[in-house]
Amino acid sequence: MDKHVVSIVRYEKPLESVRKAVELSNGLKNLPNKARVFIKPNIVFWTKAVPFPKWGVITTSRVIEDMVILLKEYGIDDITIGEGIVADPKDTETPAHAFHTLGYETLRQRYGVNYINIMERPFEKVDIGEGIELRFNTDILHSDFIVDLPAMKAHNQTVVSLGIKNLKGMIDIPSRKKCHNADPEKDLNFYIARLADKMPPIFTLIDGIYTLERGPGFDGKMKRSNLLVASADILSADKVGAKLLGREPKDVPHLVHAARNHNRPIDFSDLDIIGLNPDEVASVHEYDFPYSYTEDGIMPVPLAKQGLKGLYYQKYDLTMCTYCSSLNGLILSAIRYAWKGEPWDKIEVLTGKKMKPTPGMKKTILVGKCMYQANKDNPDIQEMIPIKGCPPDPKEVITALHQAGIDANPALFDQVDQLPGLFMSRYQGNPEFDESFFRI
Repeated sequence: MDKHVVSIVRYEKPLESVRKAVELSNGLKNLPNKARVFIKPNIVFWTKAVPFPKWGVITTSRVIEDMVILLKEYGIDDITIGEGIVADPKDTETPAHAFHTLGYETLRQRYGVNYINIMERPFEKVDIGEGIELRFNTDILHSDFIVDLPAMKAHNQTVVSLGIKNLKGMIDIPSRKKCHNADPEKDLNFYIARLADKMPPIFTLIDGIYTLERGPGFDGKMKRSNLLVASADILSADKVGAKLLGREPKDVPHLVHAARNHNRPIDFSDLDIIGLNPDEVASVHEYDFPYSYTEDGIMPVPLAKQGLKGLYYQKYDLTMCTYCSSLNGLILSAIRYAWKGEPWDKIEVLTGKKMKPTPGMKKTILVGKCMYQANKDNPDIQEMIPIKGCPPDPKEVITALHQAGIDANPALFDQVDQLPGLFMSRYQGNPEFDESFFRI
């Protein structure tokens, strides 16, 4: 049996390190002559309002430029960089600002590279198996070759976010929400495992110059790891990437699904790993946000340690989509800052699509349209406080919290675009966290 080659190298120098990773992995062996190449970075979040910590959250522009240079050396002239940034699909200014700030316009001028916001481009239906259809960006589907450049990060729902998970950015908004369904078997991991199956040939280069604990967002813990993982086989790259994040592939559900779907082992028995020894460079990156369960309430551990009582904030699950996820952290912050030391009177907050209210709660906040639809007629709710939007309007969130007796500060929601900037202070003055990696 021919084994899939995966390379692991240290990032040490511009171009030289990426070149080494590509050559050791023979990652461009399937690259056709004069191919139309689609580069998929990871830009999971962007804001125009303030600088924010990008390390491990976003693919470095350094790796993107190095990859473009190598493709040009292979005689490739038709190169498109594409991403579907998590934002209002009607908001074209934020993606444009991201692409400009990250230097993609310079890449266009210097190398003739195109770049697109996929939300401004067509989508088409793809059957990913078992009669399930998702709508994928047409440009990536009709390319000849894909260069997948994910950031190396732990993920609070999918354990890791690497090459396969990065392709979720290529489907439209309804398809993304569909992935976060309430089916206990065909869940988020089931969907993600199939995202690469109908794609053109893919070369995966995992950007681990910076890595992220408790991702996928800017509120995670960022690390300088200086690692690159490369393979012409996306599942192989992801198995090794998971290991470097401190997770055995068998403990990552979507990788287990993907291996089973392709009759592959979930361990490294079908891999030829070249370069660094994964056991020697792996580092545990926590992915989970632990919760406290006591008679006084259910909530994230930091809130419990602060002494909050009377709050029942059930732990997020796989059904909470990206848009409610981004709001969820803000709601928790608002509650934390609103605590004045007096116990609340059995307030429960429900999110996602399948949570059910706890009998005996006095007030139940239903966050999002999906949660409202699931529980609007539930007899266990004494006082329902619905937030029906998809995604919810921050102003309605404030109204709901106030109705529940939580005196949240409206300014937190009025200045939500400023929040990411607060996390920059963790890294300021540390030379390891260098903004130049995100400039061309």
